[in-house]
Amino acid sequence: MCRSIKTLRPPMTPEVTEDDIRAAALQYVRKVSGFRAPAAHNREAFDEAVDAVTTATRELLGGLRVRGGHPAAGGEAR
Repeated sequence: MCRSIKTLRPPMTPEVTEDDIRAAALQYVRKVSGFRAPAAHNREAFDEAVDAVTTATRELLGGLRVRGGHPAAGGEAR
């Protein structure tokens, strides 16, 4: 599932941008919902899901630690 979503975890991807995180969240929600672009009556739920996955991804990346105990996100949540 979602094979084309790239790994965002540093040091594999040293500089992860907000756009990278949002794009991964959008792709995930598209895959799970089965909609590339939802109908108008589903737009709000779709957008809320993308926002929630974006937030969860940012928090995950901010909390990960790589070998040696260094924060994955350079010590700051993105």
